[in-house]
Amino acid sequence: MNIILTVLEIVSPVFLLAGLGFAWVKLGFEYRIQFVTRLAMTLAVPCLVFTSLMQSTADPQSLAAFSLAGLAGYGVIACVGWAIMAAAGLDLRTYLAPFIFGNTGNLGLPLALFAYGQVGLEYAVVVLALTSVLSFTLGLWLVAGRGSFLRMFQEPMVWATALGALFFWQGWQTPVFLTNTLDLIGQMAIPLMLITLGVAVARLAPGRVVTAVWLSIAKLVVCAAIAWGIATAFGLTGISFGVLVLQLSTPVAVTAYLLAEKFDANSEAVAGYVVVSTLTSVFGLPLLLGLLL
Repeated sequence: MNIILTVLEIVSPVFLLAGLGFAWVKLGFEYRIQFVTRLAMTLAVPCLVFTSLMQSTADPQSLAAFSLAGLAGYGVIACVGWAIMAAAGLDLRTYLAPFIFGNTGNLGLPLALFAYGQVGLEYAVVVLALTSVLSFTLGLWLVAGRGSFLRMFQEPMVWATALGALFFWQGWQTPVFLTNTLDLIGQMAIPLMLITLGVAVARLAPGRVVTAVWLSIAKLVVCAAIAWGIATAFGLTGISFGVLVLQLSTPVAVTAYLLAEKFDANSEAVAGYVVVSTLTSVFGLPLLLGLLL
């Protein structure tokens, strides 16, 4: 009973805030998702990433091993995902990138924070940074037929990650007044991302539900199993083990739909995949978290 209550205490704030965004839209209230998303991804999340890395108390070697494990995890997921898509005869441009890259920002960060505290958040931002870099290169290439290595250098979150890692490595700290300001801005990130997730899901129209259902279940099971194996192979333990498994098991990100819409992939099918995958995570991630705790 105690483990069930613990899991509920962790996941309830995540899904309640997302549900608030969902209900907000369904009640007909205005929500300018483009503005909020830009505010979060340009200002709030970069501040959160920078301060989390700068103030991290983790061992540098542990973070390095964790980063390599994350890269290896994505590599294996990409290969297994390709095999599944090929065997099922699914369009790679439509389904492969969403299968590989989960919602490590809107859902992954708060889940890691509530489950493992500040240290869990520090590990989670590493996976978010990896996801961002790979999405702007491999992800764009899969969806659009071309990558954009230079595109990632236009993203504030990439610079925030690089600067945070530099400050962490050198042991530097920003002045107290600036640190407090950046901390305050970064505190906006998690509630903004969760509410926006709910808003985005509320506005999507599910398509190809049957395919989305089995593929969502497959994504959760396959990614969790691969992440578990990779974490074991790299000798991760405790918080780093749990965060890697949770982050790589997150559902399809809403950005997958935006990329499909922009580059003329089957955006309706991706929308259904996003919605069903997110709903699947409502039941699947608490079960996974129960195994990890």
